[in-house]
Amino acid sequence: MLKKLLWVFAGLVVVALIVGGIIQVKMQQFDTMGAAAAQMTMPPTPVNTYTVEQSQWRPRISLVGSVKPVQGTVINTEIDGTVKEIKFSAGADVKAGDVLVLFDDQIERAELREAEVALDRAQLSLTRAKELSKTRNISQLEFDNAENDVKQAQARLNYNRAVIAKKTLRAPFDGKLGIRQISVGQFLDRGTPVVSLQALNPVYVEFSLSQRRLGELAEGLKVEVVTDAYPEQKFVGKITAFNPDVDPNTRNVRVQATLDNPEGKLRPGMFVAIEMILAQARDVLFIPSTAVLHGPYGSSVYIVDEGEAKDGGDAPLVLRQQLVRLGETQGDFVIVVEGVKSGDRVVSTGSFKLMPGMSVLIDNKLAPDFKLDPQPKNT
Repeated sequence: MLKKLLWVFAGLVVVALIVGGIIQVKMQQFDTMGAAAAQMTMPPTPVNTYTVEQSQWRPRISLVGSVKPVQGTVINTEIDGTVKEIKFSAGADVKAGDVLVLFDDQIERAELREAEVALDRAQLSLTRAKELSKTRNISQLEFDNAENDVKQAQARLNYNRAVIAKKTLRAPFDGKLGIRQISVGQFLDRGTPVVSLQALNPVYVEFSLSQRRLGELAEGLKVEVVTDAYPEQKFVGKITAFNPDVDPNTRNVRVQATLDNPEGKLRPGMFVAIEMILAQARDVLFIPSTAVLHGPYGSSVYIVDEGEAKDGGDAPLVLRQQLVRLGETQGDFVIVVEGVKSGDRVVSTGSFKLMPGMSVLIDNKLAPDFKLDPQPKNT
């Protein structure tokens, strides 16, 4: 029994020696790794930067509006009649005075000839009355009646000519026709729509502006218009008029801009996006919108500063997180009201992966091309 106990004790001693040796070896390895880690430094992280510069900027107001024609109407009939001939094609360009529709006017022309005969007879009677009046063989009443008969016949003749003129429908102004709504042989009542006619060059763009912007509104301000029908084209015009009163329901004022439209791409009724460029320019500091980190306690950016040089080497570049107060945006940029100054280098992309105090390396080879007026392709 004693021998067994001695053997067990001896085995435990051997195991303890082995385990102790392993632990000592591991501790030496950890000490060596820690010393090596203390001597290692992480390589600088490459970042894209943007150098802040002071720029002159004209504020813009983004709005929406509609295209209106300078002249536009639906041409209607002015009198009853049967369509004899249609002289226009749907979608055609016409000039003022061009004949569009001819109505059957046989009855009116017969009445015109009758009126001409009646006028000739009345004029002949008046001539005889004048001859008789010289010899006092006619009373004054008869002479006055002869004069009135001539006037009535002339008025009747003028009326018949006006009716015949209404039987020819003409374009009231230059423009582009729409789809015709009548057919040959159709009887039309007075006021029946015939065709739409719109003048397309120039055109108006109308929109509403809040009353708080009235102090910045003036005739001649430049506007830039974009429509989803032609997303890659920008139409340029200027403010030409605005209402003198403010709508009491919306507290907005109605504004009108005039744009050249030689190709007729802008059509009445189109919905458009508008950028109104204000006259007052001011000095601002722009940074890319992608440089801003938005947090619960405010917005911030990373600024690249020069650190302290060690052992006579080059000064490292390190990050400093800076709170900023932002203003208006335009294109790819945002105005910084407070927090940065001209000449600061801010990290323009990927800020969410960085931390204050990190060592960085500026590499702008793949930096985005930031623009105040970007023109993205329609996707």
